[in-house]
Amino acid sequence: MRITVLAVGSRGDVVPYVGLGLRLEQAGHEVTVATHLLFEETVVEHGLRYAALPLDTYEELSQKGGIVAVNRSVAAQALPLGRAMADAARSADVLLLTPAGWIGGHVAEGLRLPSLGVYLQPMTPTREFPPATVTTRSLGPWGNRRAARAVLELGQLPYRDPVRALRAELGLPPVGHRTWLRHLDDWPICYGYSPHVVPQPADWPSSCTTVGYWWPAPTPSYTPPPALADFLASGPPPVYVGFGSMPARDSRALSALVVEAVREAGVRAVLGAGWAGLDASADDVLTVSEVPHEWLFPRTAVVVHHAGAGTTAAGLRAGVPAVPVPVMVDQPFWARRLVRLGVAPGAIPFRRLTAGRLAGALTAAVGDPRYRNNARELAAKLAVEDGAGEVMRALKQLA
Repeated sequence: MRITVLAVGSRGDVVPYVGLGLRLEQAGHEVTVATHLLFEETVVEHGLRYAALPLDTYEELSQKGGIVAVNRSVAAQALPLGRAMADAARSADVLLLTPAGWIGGHVAEGLRLPSLGVYLQPMTPTREFPPATVTTRSLGPWGNRRAARAVLELGQLPYRDPVRALRAELGLPPVGHRTWLRHLDDWPICYGYSPHVVPQPADWPSSCTTVGYWWPAPTPSYTPPPALADFLASGPPPVYVGFGSMPARDSRALSALVVEAVREAGVRAVLGAGWAGLDASADDVLTVSEVPHEWLFPRTAVVVHHAGAGTTAAGLRAGVPAVPVPVMVDQPFWARRLVRLGVAPGAIPFRRLTAGRLAGALTAAVGDPRYRNNARELAAKLAVEDGAGEVMRALKQLA
């Protein structure tokens, strides 16, 4: 089967699908990942085919105002984005759509291709919790479900004109956004996180299935740089601090805050530079660039992160406590889940981050064995799940 994955977004929105694509390739499928130029090397180095999509998400996040700028840019480029998706999809037998790649649904209809949602965040409306990308405050059963529906409807509005133009180019009649969403009510979606982390809501349709995590492509040949290997061997397990694809207005100030916090907590630290540009070096602090999470996290005492879906999953897989510092979108949702699961002492919203608060959370996460015990128990449950295998079973049902 020739499969094209339409992956739109930042690193955390793309890398997990490279891992999923690799598993599909190993099962005998031919996989193309259509995504931004920034991630071409990641796709190709794992033996997958690459197709280009417009938009530089690094530039949008780091230089033009963050997620609001990204959303505006995606809307502004929706027509060329849809055209590029159509070009990438013409040789496919089936399309896999990520949440931000939803425009590919119109492409699938125009090319008469079956499609499957492969989502990392809960997007289907439910009475059980509010829309994960907007708030963590319950609005009550009716309010939760209605708010999630409203988020989906409002999210369509900036795309009305480019979607109308794209559908015309694909030979499709115009369709209103509410009609389009009703059309998707029975569309199959595989949710790529564990039901032990977010149990499947009882009111979801049978077309939506929580299948378990699929993981980024492994790097079995990874060898740590000597500085990192020496640092890890020179003392007790350090904490890890990194904010992934989240930018920082003042990288120097944020780095100084983190160093002050880890010293107040009496721990050593490895800083992941990331798009925030963390940078500090001393006997008790080391900064690294790209290190596979599956290699580094099990060697740490605590993982401090922005609570993106992928980094949250990596920390849970490693069985280590967390200190979530959510910035935006779905990150507060995952941060709250970590606290409820008993693997984090609490969440610190990024806008409220201080050295004292971070030091206190680190002291609790390192010093109280309950967090590590809970994390290890959960990691054991995740180890027997196979989200990618469940996606393959869903694909067979589409064929």
